[in-house]
Amino acid sequence: MSSQILSEQEAQRRESLSKIIEMGINPFPAELYPVTDYTEDIKQHFEEGKLVCLAGRMMSQRIMGKASFAELQDTKGRIQLYINRDELCPYEDKSLYNDLFKRYLDLGDIIGVKGVLFTTQVGETSVHVKELVLLSKALKPLPFPKTDADGRIHDAFTDPELRFRQRYVDLLVNPEVKNTFIKRSKTISSMRRFFEEFNYLEVETPILQPIPGGAAARPFITHHNALDMPLYLRIANELYLKRLIVGGFDGVFEFAKDFRNEGLDRTHNTEFTMLEIYVAFKDYNWMMDFTEKMIERTAIDVCGTTEIVVGENKISLKAPFKRVTMREAIIEFTGFDIDGKNESELRDACALNGITTDPSMGKGKLIDELFGEKCEGNYIQPVFITDYPIEMSPLCKKHRDNPELTERFELMINGKEIANAYSELNDHIDQRERFEEQMALSEKGDDEAMFIDQDFLRALEYGMPPTSGMGIGIDRFVMLLTNNPSIQEVLFFPQMRAENNAQIITFTDEEKQVLATFNNEKIQAITALRSKVDMSNKAWDSTTKNLVKLGCIQIYKSDDVVMVKRND
Repeated sequence: MSSQILSEQEAQRRESLSKIIEMGINPFPAELYPVTDYTEDIKQHFEEGKLVCLAGRMMSQRIMGKASFAELQDTKGRIQLYINRDELCPYEDKSLYNDLFKRYLDLGDIIGVKGVLFTTQVGETSVHVKELVLLSKALKPLPFPKTDADGRIHDAFTDPELRFRQRYVDLLVNPEVKNTFIKRSKTISSMRRFFEEFNYLEVETPILQPIPGGAAARPFITHHNALDMPLYLRIANELYLKRLIVGGFDGVFEFAKDFRNEGLDRTHNTEFTMLEIYVAFKDYNWMMDFTEKMIERTAIDVCGTTEIVVGENKISLKAPFKRVTMREAIIEFTGFDIDGKNESELRDACALNGITTDPSMGKGKLIDELFGEKCEGNYIQPVFITDYPIEMSPLCKKHRDNPELTERFELMINGKEIANAYSELNDHIDQRERFEEQMALSEKGDDEAMFIDQDFLRALEYGMPPTSGMGIGIDRFVMLLTNNPSIQEVLFFPQMRAENNAQIITFTDEEKQVLATFNNEKIQAITALRSKVDMSNKAWDSTTKNLVKLGCIQIYKSDDVVMVKRND
C-alpha cells in the first residue's frame, strides 16, 4: 500500500473526484479554455452587462439554496461570482449546480466561467455566471487565513520554511509575495533597457567552466564523463566577458546565474543572480556616474520614486551618491590607518577591534574583515567606497596616483554591498603576478583564492582596451527595492536542506487484521467487513478511526449503505 497519509479533507476531495468522474465530467480537461478577461481589468474598465470569460481558483463559496456566491482568483486579483441554479441549469437536469457546484467543488479548484457583469446592491462588481466548467480539481486544501470579529488574522500561512518549500502555495494565499516577484522582473527589465539605450550587447557565457575564475570563492565541482575532465559551476562570468572586450565589443553585459559552495544566511544563497557589465574605454569614475544613474532610473521604474523605505530606514536613491575611500572609512570607524601597514600590524588591529582571524588570511582578507565588521553596516544612505588596497583586488588596475591601491569601488546601501566595480586590469604581466600571489594564498590554506587562468592571460596578451566593469547582486538589489530582509524572500525557490519525506507506518495487530480482510475487494460494506473481524466493538471503533487517520481507508455512505474503501 502507499505510505502517503491523507488528511480527512484530502480523503474527502478524492471522494469528490470520483463522484465528478462518475458524473461523466473530466476533472482535468486538456482543451483550451478561451479566457478573454481578467479580474482587475474588469474592475478598472467596468461595463454593465458586458459578456466576459475568465478562469481561476475558487477561493470562497457561500451557498444559499437556489442561488450562491463564490469568489474567483486569477493572475491579477479576485472577483465575486453570482450563480443562480436555474440560469446555470436552464433545463430539467440541475446536477451541474446541485451536485458539481454545491457538493463536489472545493476551495482551490480551478474553474472557468462565462457570464455578464453587474453591480450588487452594496456596490460590488460581480459576474452573473451563465456557464461554469471545472478545469482542474485540487486534491489538497489551501491554508486559508481566517479573520475574527476583531479583525485579527488566524492560521495565516507565515511559517518561513513552509513558505519557501511550497512557494506555489505561498503565491496563492499571500498576494504581497507575488508583488515581490513582479517587482523583481521589472527590476531586471529596467536595467536591461538602460544598458540597451547605450547600445551595449547582452551576451551569454558558460556556466560549466574548466577554471572557476573571476572571484574569490569556493566553487562547486563536477566531472565531464565524455571529456574525462573536472568542470566547475561558475562563480563569476567576469573573465569571459573581458574576453569579449578583447574581441572587439565596446560594451557587453549578462544577467548570470552564479554558484558558490558557501554558507546560507539572510543575504547569501548558493545559487544567485549577478549582473555584470564591461565597457571599453571607460574607468571607474565614469562607472560610478553610470551606476548611480542606473540605480536611480530602476528605482523610479519599479517603485515609482527614488525615496524608499527599508526596515526602519528611509533611503534616497536619487543621484549623485557620496564617495568615501576605504582608508577614510576604516579611520572613521576604528581610528586605525591601514596605509602602509604590514600583515602583522593589520592582524594586531583586528585583534584590538575584537575580530577573529586565522593564519591563512593575507593583508587583503584582514583589511576586508576590518571594513566588513566595523564600517560596512554604518552606510545606510548610498555611498561609493573607493580605492581599495591592491591585496583585496587581484583583477583590478593599480590606482593611477598610488600603486598600493586599486581603482575599485563598492556601492553600499542600507549597510550592504550592492555593486562592485573596477578600472579593469589589462596589463597581462601585472595580471600574471597577481594570479601567482593568489596561488600563494591558496598554498597557505585559503580555499577561496583565485586559480590561474592561462587562457585569459593569453587573451590579455592580444591587448584589452582600457575598460571598466561593474557587477550588481540582483537578489540583494531586489531585497532593497521590495523592503525584504531576507534573500529567500526574493528567490522563487531558495536553497533548502533536504526534506525528509520518508514515512514509516507501523500497524497494530488489529489494524493488520482489518486490512487483511479486504483481500482483493477494494470496497466492502462496513457490516460485511465487521463480520469478518474478531474484536470488541471498542477495539473496532478505535482501529477503524486510526486507519482513516492514517489514510489507509475511507468510510462513506452510498445509497444509505455505509461503505469502507481501502486506499492503495
